Amino acid sequence: MLAIDGGEKLRKTPFPKRHLLGEEEKAAVEALFDQAIESGNAFGYGGPEEQAYETEFAEYMGGGYADLVNSGTCAIFAALGALELEVAGEVIVPSISDYGGVMPAALLNQVPIPADTMPGSFNMGPNQIEAVLSPHTRAIVVPHISGEPADMDPILEIANARNIPVIEDCAQAHGATYKGKLVGTMGTVGAFSTMSGKHHATAAQGGIVYTKDEDLYWRIKRFADRGKPFNLEATSNPRAGLNLNGTDLAAAVGRVQLRKLPEITRRRQQAAHIILEGIRDLVSVSAKEMPEGTDSAYWFMPILVDRTKLTVDKNAFAKALATEGIPLSIYYGRVVPHGEWFTERKVFGTSNYPWGLPDYQGNRDAEFPCPNAVEARESMFVIRLHEKWGEQEARDAVEGMRKVEAAYLRGRGDDGP
Repeated sequence: MLAIDGGEKLRKTPFPKRHLLGEEEKAAVEALFDQAIESGNAFGYGGPEEQAYETEFAEYMGGGYADLVNSGTCAIFAALGALELEVAGEVIVPSISDYGGVMPAALLNQVPIPADTMPGSFNMGPNQIEAVLSPHTRAIVVPHISGEPADMDPILEIANARNIPVIEDCAQAHGATYKGKLVGTMGTVGAFSTMSGKHHATAAQGGIVYTKDEDLYWRIKRFADRGKPFNLEATSNPRAGLNLNGTDLAAAVGRVQLRKLPEITRRRQQAAHIILEGIRDLVSVSAKEMPEGTDSAYWFMPILVDRTKLTVDKNAFAKALATEGIPLSIYYGRVVPHGEWFTERKVFGTSNYPWGLPDYQGNRDAEFPCPNAVEARESMFVIRLHEKWGEQEARDAVEGMRKVEAAYLRGRGDDGP
């Protein structure tokens, strides 16, 4: 009997907590405070810790340049801002995401154009991008949702043929690889979130903007620090920008975390691979297999439910599994074009900007049903695995899905209505 029906719970002990922050991070912060107390000078931003973290992050990525900012949303904002896109254009954005990966486009007076996801995925694909390309497309924001790399080669082929910059949103994909290349290294810019829920963190909030292009790097730094004339002879700020800076305190934590990142990613992948193998023979649930040479970083693990094989829907299946003690979320994210801020265009007061900008030549009344994104949200739940899961936790997740499928599989009991 399922636990949700009064039976014995599969997992009787709580799953392990992440314990992301520990004594090493505490020591790094205390050392920074000790230096400030001894010297009498408060730590700030752009100092030795931040510079070291940025250098170490760029080295982790295989070379290039990195700028620490204060959130993943601001990483996207700085990436787009540094491109100096002419206003009243369009930026292709994900159709299912945290809104923080989409709003920066609108706030820079670019019309956000959601591209649908691929069938059975939270990620957009090349066909979905081509479907919404227009002469007004200024940039493309490509996320790697859940840590699963988007199919970058054909996406970049489309973008490069039209000279359109690509921002990789790597907020959920630290350490993920696509055909042997780290995500964030293939597009024009990589934008990362380093808030405390992500693979590695700069304490509570943070973000990183990464690029291989030195000139673009300096434009990122200028935009992210009020337009200051970094690497220029100008004596005044040459452009407007906001204060998006990270801090030396955040960087001190981030440096410790960055050293742990390869093992964090490896352990998440190890747990996910046990689950993938363990549910391969199940008929109602499945997890996406990564193409050869590609591996997800598994910020979470999407599980697709085939409702035609069950006497219940996805939500009931997930609730039953959660009652067995398996950590999960019934839904992931929001469908972007369904958001109130998007449908009612609440960006700049009642101006209707950026859609209502006089110079905008696109379709002001375009609608974006994004059926694949809607179906993905309705047909998938997500397992909240993390690096502290061992083999037992992964196997319990498998056994939980086996138990729930056995109870709800059509043909094994009441087939329902």
